[in-house]
Amino acid sequence: MADLDLRPLSLGEILDRTFSLYRKNFLLFLGISAFPHSLILAMNLAQTFLTKMPTFPTQPGQEQFQSNPFGGLLAFGIAGIIIGLIVYMVAFLFSQGGTVFAVSELYLGRTTTIGASLGRMWGQLASLFGVVFLNGVAILIGFILFIVPGIYIACRLFTCIPAALLEDLGPVNALERSYALTKDFAGRSFLIYFLYMVLVYSAAGLFSAPFVVGMVFSMKNPDAMRIWMALTNVGSFVAGVLVTPFLTIATSVFYYDLRVRKEAFDLQLMMNPSGQIPSDTPGVTKMFS
Repeated sequence: MADLDLRPLSLGEILDRTFSLYRKNFLLFLGISAFPHSLILAMNLAQTFLTKMPTFPTQPGQEQFQSNPFGGLLAFGIAGIIIGLIVYMVAFLFSQGGTVFAVSELYLGRTTTIGASLGRMWGQLASLFGVVFLNGVAILIGFILFIVPGIYIACRLFTCIPAALLEDLGPVNALERSYALTKDFAGRSFLIYFLYMVLVYSAAGLFSAPFVVGMVFSMKNPDAMRIWMALTNVGSFVAGVLVTPFLTIATSVFYYDLRVRKEAFDLQLMMNPSGQIPSDTPGVTKMFS
């Protein structure tokens, strides 16, 4: 986008550009998020309508459950659970990666489409899975040591996904790259995370909570409870596809801001319009060496 000049930004400007990119390209980012997550919605709805709803006692002495509430899930067995996890992970990776690629194209003044952004993820799934897995392990270890180290590590590894995709880095190098870029700027990562959580809970309260209340009041009516549960899944899907792009867009904008601030990326871009830099940029801290 031509109006997004590359220069060091304040936190307020990073958030302003995030919302501006999202608002001006709403259908693009909505589609990138919605298409992969529609697989998760379909899986959840199938489970909802295949699972036998519990029936609660209406008279003293009546058996509490007349049917197995987990029958539908267990019918798929361990293989079904594994397939579900794979579907969720693939949808997550496509959504994250597609959004990062779209932000990069728009930020560098080019255009893109939903199909083009998602299509670039086909060769990146294994590598990005490694990045997400190592990122999760590092944060988990930090939380085990105590909560504060976990939060700090999450903030320092905040830009590992755009680093991996836009610089074609392996999992370990992507984490090291993010750890170096976010040095002295972990506080900004934390505030972006905090705002994202506020949006997540607000969206959940708006799109999911009313249907959860309906489930509670229909516990003695299995058919009605099934409908409310399906509506809850739909509400969660809507909330997710609306809010999830915010964090990924903010992460990508923050990533470019750090490169401009620390590596004069704006000057590099003038000499190399592709926007890529060598992965062995001087000064990259070797976090895991």
